[in-house]
Amino acid sequence: MTRKPLSECRILVTPTSFGKADPTLISRLQAACAEVVPNATGKPLSAGQLAGMLQNVDGYIAGLDEINDAALALADKLQVISRYGVGVDNVDLAAARKRGIVVTNTPGANSVSVAELTVGLILSAIRHIPEAVAATRAGEWPRLSGVTLRNKTVGIVGYGAIGRCVAERLLPFGCRLLAFDPYAQGTGTEGTVMTSLDELLRESDIVTLHAPVTDDTRRMVNATFLRAMKPSAYLVNTARGELIEEEALVRALQEGRLAGAAIDVFDREPLPKDSPLLALPRLIATPHMAAHTDDAMNAMGEIAMSDCLSVLRGEEPAHPVS
Repeated sequence: MTRKPLSECRILVTPTSFGKADPTLISRLQAACAEVVPNATGKPLSAGQLAGMLQNVDGYIAGLDEINDAALALADKLQVISRYGVGVDNVDLAAARKRGIVVTNTPGANSVSVAELTVGLILSAIRHIPEAVAATRAGEWPRLSGVTLRNKTVGIVGYGAIGRCVAERLLPFGCRLLAFDPYAQGTGTEGTVMTSLDELLRESDIVTLHAPVTDDTRRMVNATFLRAMKPSAYLVNTARGELIEEEALVRALQEGRLAGAAIDVFDREPLPKDSPLLALPRLIATPHMAAHTDDAMNAMGEIAMSDCLSVLRGEEPAHPVS
């Protein structure tokens, strides 16, 4: 089969933040190929929506779309799915492999930005910052008592690039740092002790999630997990919403079995207005914004575009997903 020249290729781009921090990404992509097909919905695409857009598309820079077998059924010319981000749990890798479609991602591109928001959410939760701001704006002057990070134990579940970045940023606060990751090689970084999940949950004043979604981690934060935490502990999630059984988290907060939570990612996004999570005064909810910084968006965009174009040129991508 003769490979089509890159200049004749059509590329679908669905991440809503692609090129926002650096518009030259879009202009450079447009200059390299025949057509850039945008995502006009302004949000991640369902499998049904995606199936109708992948026909006659050669390359695909993908956001958090539902990329399953049905979505790929009409992708008759698709050569590459270049994920704008790290997670590929929304991608049916077997279906892509069956069709000879290369899948890539952007490891490490958003690690610093996600770690920074994680620390921000921890401080917001334990110092009641959103509550204090709302009360002050309302003309009140509450005396809110918070928790200091110094001498507290922070448990990091998932010790990959982001988990390690979080540890590096928490260390100067004088925390005791524990980490659990069955796949991590060797010991923890300076100031971090690798331990079992049971010990981490038992000892931690704050538990922050940085694990990928796998068969082993999906809904890992369930009633049993939450009961193992201290009633005075806080839960933070800037990883993936699928890690948490949200009904169990709601019950734990309603029953006072958890001091609070700060969550950036959810099972269903956008989070519905009637979600019981939004009715919980001790839960801080943010709109999946951890990777939305100039630094992260630029890095993810550069890597995703580079790997997409490499595959369409017939070259090996720098970050293939096995």
